[in-house]
Amino acid sequence: MIRPQNIFLVGPMGAGKSTIGRQLAQSLGYEFQDSDHEIQRRTGVDIATIFEYEGEEGFRNRERQVIMDLAARENMVLATGGGVVLIAENRQQLAARGLVIYLHCSPEQQYARTARDRNRPLLDSDDPQQTLRDLMAKREPIYRQVADMVVSTESRGTASVVKEIRRRLESEDL
Repeated sequence: MIRPQNIFLVGPMGAGKSTIGRQLAQSLGYEFQDSDHEIQRRTGVDIATIFEYEGEEGFRNRERQVIMDLAARENMVLATGGGVVLIAENRQQLAARGLVIYLHCSPEQQYARTARDRNRPLLDSDDPQQTLRDLMAKREPIYRQVADMVVSTESRGTASVVKEIRRRLESEDL
């Protein structure tokens, strides 16, 4: 089995990065971290508040620092925020320090999973489904570029996705 020093989960909001990451880390005996939760822990406020006061740029600067700090650890599964790949420095950090897995799902699946979540500032729009489609159109090529492995989470349970990732790590089918 390939034992990367770290596994970084990238993908859109609602793809299951946190839920899958937590179970994957447990199954591997790795530490689990969530970059959005770490940002909230460090600032003492939720992501929506950071966006409100500092804008997306302020949030991305905080995210960049958290990624640098967390990526330096070993034996960790890190669930990243959906926009982490927008900053080249983040992509370089992730690619250099572990295995990057893109968890893919459709904008429709994302909406079904996030529609009731009020802590998604990018979805605070008149047409959140169109926002998700627009974000996917912009970000998917970057997710695929940085990914060592692509795994679909579309209409799948957490255990099924974790099992696939483990199987692919064991068979070196990256």
